[in-house]
Amino acid sequence: MKKLKIIIQRKKWNMILGISDIIMMIIASYLALLTRFEFYPSQIASIFLKNAAKYMPLNLFCSIVIFMAYRLYSTQWKYAGISDFINVVKAVVIAAAFQLIGICMLQWEIPRSYYFLYLVYLLLGMFFIRLLVRLIQGSEPLKVNDIGKKKVPVMLIGAGEAGSIILNEIKKSTYVTKTIRCIIDDDPAKKGTYLSGIPVVGNRNTILRNAVKFDVEEIILAIPTIEPKDRKDILEICKQTGCRLSILPGLYQLINSEVTVSALREVEIEDLLGREPVKANLPSIMSYVKDRVVFVTGGGGSIGSEICRQIARYQPKKLVIIDNYENNAYEIQMELKRTHPELDLKVLIVSVQNHLRIHNIFEDYKPDIVFHAAAHKHVPLMEDSPHDAIKNNVFGTFNIAKEAGMSGVKRMVLISTDKAVRPTNIMGASKRICEMVIQYMNSLYDTEYVAVRFGNVLGSNGSVVPLFKKQIANGGPVTVTHPEIIRYFMTIPEAVSLVLEAGAYAEGGEIFILDMGEPVKILDLAKNMIRLSGLTPGEDIEIQFTGLRPGEKLYEELLIDEENKKETKNKRIFIGSPRMMETEQFSELIAELDHAAFSEDPNIREVVKKLVPEYTYKQTK
Repeated sequence: MKKLKIIIQRKKWNMILGISDIIMMIIASYLALLTRFEFYPSQIASIFLKNAAKYMPLNLFCSIVIFMAYRLYSTQWKYAGISDFINVVKAVVIAAAFQLIGICMLQWEIPRSYYFLYLVYLLLGMFFIRLLVRLIQGSEPLKVNDIGKKKVPVMLIGAGEAGSIILNEIKKSTYVTKTIRCIIDDDPAKKGTYLSGIPVVGNRNTILRNAVKFDVEEIILAIPTIEPKDRKDILEICKQTGCRLSILPGLYQLINSEVTVSALREVEIEDLLGREPVKANLPSIMSYVKDRVVFVTGGGGSIGSEICRQIARYQPKKLVIIDNYENNAYEIQMELKRTHPELDLKVLIVSVQNHLRIHNIFEDYKPDIVFHAAAHKHVPLMEDSPHDAIKNNVFGTFNIAKEAGMSGVKRMVLISTDKAVRPTNIMGASKRICEMVIQYMNSLYDTEYVAVRFGNVLGSNGSVVPLFKKQIANGGPVTVTHPEIIRYFMTIPEAVSLVLEAGAYAEGGEIFILDMGEPVKILDLAKNMIRLSGLTPGEDIEIQFTGLRPGEKLYEELLIDEENKKETKNKRIFIGSPRMMETEQFSELIAELDHAAFSEDPNIREVVKKLVPEYTYKQTK
């Protein structure tokens, strides 16, 4: 409905412009003759008036066609710039030239100075009309949709190109209920200047003072090219104001000319990490994914679904998604069908514990590459169900890895976790055994088996970020297990891009470790998220400490002491060299673990410790 109103409004203005141009051409014709005869109407020869009038219908028709060809009636004059007015000059010159040629061909008498004077008057008149329209449209009263809505006072950070575009759109739009009060920019040369009438009042150090002075309720960061550290520092200052924060997504918006108010988004917790964005080597990923049949187990989960999204971009021959949760599988299926209609996609609902079905799937689709992301990952839940953790994580991995080797898969990539390092919970221990399974299978088959180990990802199912968001939305309290607990964080797309690149470096038997940057204190994360919601920690939203959960550590590690770290082509990806168990010993212990898991042996943790000596756990009664 809003779009329809906008279209009708534009057509109304186009009609007004067209009628105004017709009137202006008639006036310009008469003024040209009047000027030629020194503004004495009585001295204008009747033959000149008669010839000008006779030619006028053809002149109007030709001119309007030319004006339409130059899009003078499809330009949004409200946002018109120099190039649009240059178009007017071109169109008027051509229209005047057509008039000159037409009258000369008809050999009608008319003063020679008439043509130049007509051009000048018409040009001035059409300029005046369009400038008037620009002025009127820019100062129109609020639309019905905006009646009763308060104009939110806004501070704009960034007096560059993006900031200028945002500022002008806000000033001219009748649907955006914001008003820019002041501008912040770190360039000292800009202080004291004005951008479209709005003052540039200082640098980032003046944000707090000017937020109070100008009584702002929202702050917009409009610097797409800003360095991550600078963005973090500025946002940290902005959080102290208690104002709502918005930000432009990034540089690509400028490249694609998409800098608009609608492109603004709320500040996310990722913006506060303050580190360089991860850059993956895309050609290396493309080289081993393109035209290959790719399996992704756990393809409906947070990591698995992002693996599917990114692989779909690299033109696989076929993508097969395996998941035992139909809702997630259905969602990623619908998404990929919409975003990649050309993709040969198959989605199968099956548990990785179902050895026979997994065998048949490998036989039917003959994959070239397997990404194994299927796993139980919730630490507290797995502490209460250790047998199921082992069945799904360890023996699910065993089934996939064995079938990969037997069916001649070129490469298998296991998604592991930092909780596999010196594990204090059954989930972490199970993932360490999964890494050992990968190394074991690498010694038996020609398939290149590798694991990729990394920490927490922002926004994954069950992680603290969505939990905190929900708790804040419910009015609190926000629950943190311990005031000193820290975790490594990375965005899901970043982690997956590195997983795919690590797969490209695989030779077999490696455990790749992703550089997660600096660890984040969970208490600080909770406070930041509360502030980003425009609330005050401890006042509007209470933070409660609940105590460490069973098997939970204060901090996670990515390397065990004896694991030497080797560099790769990407400075964010390393190769660890973890302890390897003798093949025969591992085979015996994995058989013992199999029996303990499927017989529901209450002493299963003791068997796990035989495989992972560094695993520590509390004895249960």
